[in-house]
Amino acid sequence: MALKDRIQFDEAASAARAEACEKTLMTAETRFDAEREIARGLGGQVDAEGRAHFGFWVPELQDARVPSGDIFLEVLAPTTPLDLTRAHQELTFERVYVPVIRTEAHCFAVVSGMQAGNRDALGDFYALCWRDAEENWHRILDPLAMSLPFGAMAPAELYDVAGMLAARGDAEYWQALKGPAPHKFGPVSNILQIHVPTATAGGTIAALTRQFERLASRIEADLPLEPADQIFAGYEGVQLLPVEPTTVYETGPDFWSETEGDDDAVTVSLLRPDTTNWGYDNVIAGMAAVNPVLLETGRPDELVDLAAALHNFPGTPKKLVFDVVYGHSDNQGLRVLNGHFFAGPNMYGQNLDYQNPSVRAILLEMQRRKVNFGADGVRVDGAQDFKYWDAAAQVLRHDDDYLQSMSDIVQEVAGTEYRPWFIFEDGRPWPEEDWELSSTYRSVIESQRDDDVFQWGPLTFAHNTPFLYTFWLGKYWRIRECLSVGANWISGTSNHDTLRRGTQVNPKMNINTRLGNTRMEILDKAYDNPAVHTLTYVALPGVPMDFLNAMARASWGFVRNQDDKYGVKVVAEEAISLNWQINEYSYSIPGNFTRLKALGYETREDLSRFLTFLPALVEVTDYDLEDIARLLNTTEPKLAGPVYTVDSLKEIARAWMNDMHEYCNITHSLGSLDPVQCDYTLALRKFRAARPWLRDNYGPKDHFGYLEPLDGRTVFTALRHGPDGEQVFTVLHMEGKPTSDVDPLRLGVPGTEGFGWECVLRSPGIGADYVSGPLVLKDSMALVFTRKG
Repeated sequence: MALKDRIQFDEAASAARAEACEKTLMTAETRFDAEREIARGLGGQVDAEGRAHFGFWVPELQDARVPSGDIFLEVLAPTTPLDLTRAHQELTFERVYVPVIRTEAHCFAVVSGMQAGNRDALGDFYALCWRDAEENWHRILDPLAMSLPFGAMAPAELYDVAGMLAARGDAEYWQALKGPAPHKFGPVSNILQIHVPTATAGGTIAALTRQFERLASRIEADLPLEPADQIFAGYEGVQLLPVEPTTVYETGPDFWSETEGDDDAVTVSLLRPDTTNWGYDNVIAGMAAVNPVLLETGRPDELVDLAAALHNFPGTPKKLVFDVVYGHSDNQGLRVLNGHFFAGPNMYGQNLDYQNPSVRAILLEMQRRKVNFGADGVRVDGAQDFKYWDAAAQVLRHDDDYLQSMSDIVQEVAGTEYRPWFIFEDGRPWPEEDWELSSTYRSVIESQRDDDVFQWGPLTFAHNTPFLYTFWLGKYWRIRECLSVGANWISGTSNHDTLRRGTQVNPKMNINTRLGNTRMEILDKAYDNPAVHTLTYVALPGVPMDFLNAMARASWGFVRNQDDKYGVKVVAEEAISLNWQINEYSYSIPGNFTRLKALGYETREDLSRFLTFLPALVEVTDYDLEDIARLLNTTEPKLAGPVYTVDSLKEIARAWMNDMHEYCNITHSLGSLDPVQCDYTLALRKFRAARPWLRDNYGPKDHFGYLEPLDGRTVFTALRHGPDGEQVFTVLHMEGKPTSDVDPLRLGVPGTEGFGWECVLRSPGIGADYVSGPLVLKDSMALVFTRKG
């Protein structure tokens, strides 16, 4: 049936929606209360009778004085089957314009006959549109869309979200938590942080789900785990880097490009979204949806399937944590959101206007819808960036009330109401110059009502470099803070940010060469270090977190191929990572760096020479691409690569990002994982999970210190006491020269006197037959002893 024949505008129901909106605005206690209620009905939704309900907040139409008779709901449906798994297709879409009922800054429409998408079928596409006095049409996209097969810059797909959630495979998990009051999730024992595109060969959420299903099957069958499985095992929490739609290519191609059309039909060139991104370059629009780049099938059901696989995991269910980014928008957000969303530019793009009641309500509604996919926890990126201008005092203030609103939201999954566990990354007063010294990492913890709110701790925040000599003594004052107030901190030194910062460090600095024979070995061991893991999992309070790429000893960096204007500058900033992560052998492998090789950089030396010149020229020319290209062409001997022009520099930048993204996939390093190291780190995770009290702050009988005199090495000792009387004693060689023969149980640490100690964990390099007595401890070695009460 033709689209125009099956679509029917329900004027009465649309008018009722508009009247309800108007009544809410007039009767709610505050404007924000009204906007929160209205926001529940915004976007495209399907009711129990199959009717489609649409609501839009469009203050820009008020600003432009657009008459109601020129505003329509645009509905689009392909005339031939659309395959979301194809790279490119050109299709004709039928188009119907449906009237809307407008009340002030809101428009509503209720429509019968629309096809809602589901796991097995594609739904109709939609947007709001308006006509100006010159008969030109303008499109307004839905920021609250739940399915965006072609990204946030294209029309949305109407999706049967209720049907998707009703069919979830973990309903029993959720129903078991149901009670008279909303269930409140607390902290997990540890977290595995995952970047979906580099976590599996498939690079999709579906591929990651299969990885956990395979792991679950092997554990249920009591089969041995290989290192490639072990790095996923033993974690109670799984935190995904953001899975929201991100920026698109600045200068194209667009994923949805209309080539010709009229009122009844339009021809559209469709590209399967293929951007590479680390997840934090969001445009705010589409935050309730799933990034189509991560969807193997193009269906958001994949995220529900992953939640189910984790929640149904044998033994202890794994908790799913979403990482959300509401502290800023990339400048591309200006293309898809009206100007009322923004409060001016910042270092990332645009500040958001949290003081606008409509914006505040819509942002919180986006969060509510996203978490309802089935997340147990939420990590809030850059909480220090949630600010507003206090006009009376003429200062910027942190919007802690908004942060509290985020953690107050009551979610509902499978009929169970709950409140997730919340983690905030907040380094205020960052980005002030003294932030590393003055940040307490407790600003949100101290301001929120719940006692289980967490923040990233000082060893987890950016700019940690555990491969530099004296790092651990230099951070000792922060470690002392962890002992007394670290119970509500996320701990550990490996995450998406610290590993990226590590690759940007000048290799001429005071590098701890005892960590490895090459820079690649040094970097890998610094962020997957037995002693550091032992410190995190046994000695320190809080909740440990590991980054999958670090545990797999895979590469990692700033991967984003959308930039046109600043892409070359970003590559110049990343150039040092070549020294840390890519050697001659890895570059020479035929499947690696194919794009850069095709551009003329046949060897690593060719690329290294170019990347030596580029950062210097970016600086001396003040990033003038024409000058940079001219100077590169004058070098003697001549540089490898193409003739340098502005366009070829941008092509090189895109090739670098795409090649690095592929190179960072952990599948390249799985074959070289050390079974002894993987066994040890898994044993640490099990040790921590069996002793939840290790999360607590130190008590009066607990001890932490280092051996003195230093004698050229840093050796930490830690003694902890459990509520059942168990003692846990740890000796950790963090850096420096080997010790002479030392007896760990005869170091004079108060509380370790006497007998009954058992050595339960030995880091790689210490034989399995070691029980006690003198031994030589070398860099990165650790021992854990226990004694029953």
